[in-house]
Amino acid sequence: MARMTQTEIVGHMADKTGLTKAQAKDFFNTLSDLAKKEVRTNDEFTIPGFGKLVKAHRKAREGRNPATGQPIKIPAKTTVKFRVGKAMKDSVA
Repeated sequence: MARMTQTEIVGHMADKTGLTKAQAKDFFNTLSDLAKKEVRTNDEFTIPGFGKLVKAHRKAREGRNPATGQPIKIPAKTTVKFRVGKAMKDSVA
């Protein structure tokens, strides 16, 4: 079974909630903007029933160029990780 596209997800949610597709898409965009803002300011954002987005700091490290094998320095950076909630894990297992 193929995974759902963004258009299919928005269409499904619009049908299930009685919203228009534009309203459903706007909801997802608003949720995304809120998540970005909260992760930036509070280092995490919980989505009830799914899990949480958590800001993670990666240390600088040494890696290798796969084409040449030469060692390269990979700088430290901040990224976001998604941690799946217990309810979601239990429902899939």
